[in-house]
Amino acid sequence: MDLDIAGRTAIVCGSSQGLGLACARALAAEGVNVVLNGRDKAKLDKAAETLVALARGTVTAVVADLATGDGRQRLLAAAPVCDILINNNGGPKPAYFGEIDHDAWIQVIEANMIAPMMLTRSVLPGMKERRFGRIINVTSAMVTTPRPHMAPSAGARSGLTGAMKALALEVARFNITINNLLPERFDTDRQHQMAKAAMTRESISYEEARARQVQSIAAKRLGDPREFGATCAFLCSTLAGFMSGQNIHLDGGSYPALV
Repeated sequence: MDLDIAGRTAIVCGSSQGLGLACARALAAEGVNVVLNGRDKAKLDKAAETLVALARGTVTAVVADLATGDGRQRLLAAAPVCDILINNNGGPKPAYFGEIDHDAWIQVIEANMIAPMMLTRSVLPGMKERRFGRIINVTSAMVTTPRPHMAPSAGARSGLTGAMKALALEVARFNITINNLLPERFDTDRQHQMAKAAMTRESISYEEARARQVQSIAAKRLGDPREFGATCAFLCSTLAGFMSGQNIHLDGGSYPALV
């Protein structure tokens, strides 16, 4: 299937590893000019090298912390014309509500709500002028199925989801779509971190924590990051132009509700 996005330019946030890198790979394979981002230069350079081998467009790497205004400006400067924005940032550590103080909430909200909203605000004028834009927010299953020990993720990302839904209604007439990808249990470093957190929280072994991750998914397996990247690439295509304002669960069929 030709997604008709070759030659477009995409900023893919948090793309030195994990699901962000999976999105960047899928877009690069479609001929999109990709701007990678991460905080760790060594990881980012390695990711860029792997992408160059398969890319049909250009690959640019920008070291930047998206939770800072300076970091966002450096990233935006690398793509003066941005057709596709993939908002993604490392998720907060698991924590119960009572464990999160004022400063911790501010930090989480800056990284997982304010940063993507400010990046979106910056790229919108150009997208409106060109009458094409694709904005994907990588959030979490915690938006629709919050868990007590994931209060920071559920709080910040639910706020982002509400703001983006309002914006999606406003910009649809400019051929700008805004959708949210809600991952659950993809086989990335994040799940290794979550398993280690579960070891402490539940007094279980690492092997048991990993087994519980698999059993929590209806498909009884962890997701392949390539599946996530492929979905992201399709949502960025011209063929997905009539699909906006949606929360799309990628969770092996685990989401229990109808809507």
